[in-house]
Amino acid sequence: MLAAPNENKRPLFAAKDISQFYIENGPKIFPQRKIGFLKPVANLLSVMRGPKYNGAFLHDKIKSLTHGVRIADTVMNVVMPAFDVSTAAAPTYFPAHYFRTEGPDGKSREFHLVDGGVAANNPTMLAMSMLTKEVLRHNPDFRPVEYGNFLIISVGTGSPKQAEMYTAPKCAKWGLLRWLYDGGFTPLIDIFSHASADMVDIHAQVLFEALRCEKNYLRIQDDSLVGPTSSVDIATKENMEALIGIGRELLKKPVARVNIDMGVYESLPGEGTNEQALERFARKLSDELKQRQKNFNSY
Repeated sequence: MLAAPNENKRPLFAAKDISQFYIENGPKIFPQRKIGFLKPVANLLSVMRGPKYNGAFLHDKIKSLTHGVRIADTVMNVVMPAFDVSTAAAPTYFPAHYFRTEGPDGKSREFHLVDGGVAANNPTMLAMSMLTKEVLRHNPDFRPVEYGNFLIISVGTGSPKQAEMYTAPKCAKWGLLRWLYDGGFTPLIDIFSHASADMVDIHAQVLFEALRCEKNYLRIQDDSLVGPTSSVDIATKENMEALIGIGRELLKKPVARVNIDMGVYESLPGEGTNEQALERFARKLSDELKQRQKNFNSY
């Protein structure tokens, strides 16, 4: 939505519009069942029977807002992680998506996709890899650049407080079914996705520290979510407003960086708040744009 163009070739939506979009449409994208004490049983049966949500409302809403915009029409370069399940199975909250494209040579290609979170829940390294590939392809829009000159802003969607979710004594008693579903959560999927995201964060942090440019990598993440706020799909108005409040408070918190030895986030004295760090990044990007425009106009 942020990359779709309007009639002036500018972003169709601003970042500030996204929270209101989910306040208005979240309950229809992730409809909550109202069946009292039978809800856990109904949720389990639903998970076993097929995708938890059919995704129809989400698809229709996006189409109505973007009016058939294609990836080639976006106002900025975007990387959209997706995982091809044509030869493998993968868990997902929404149904797998199929489509076929036809290239300039007339050859068609089929895609059988699920959410890319199963492979790239944290797409930081994927974005860096895609940029590097464009440089190797001699794309004139991408000049050769050292990793030390990259500016990375990685915004997480939050993770549960470590002490809140699972313990070894509890998990030791689980069979396959409990690993797949427990109290409204999906432990196996949660563990895979969080482990994948955390490993990318640690690898990126190690890379930037090795290059002596760790301030070029800003990771904003709340790792202390509890209760409904740690769920993927509780789309009640109360929970979404709570998440918005958590996001606003996160801006006021000090910049934190993952300890590459312990794997936990630690606040960094002297580096200000997340909001101040974002302002510094914005100034750097603005200065870079002005310099490029100046160089372009000098030709």
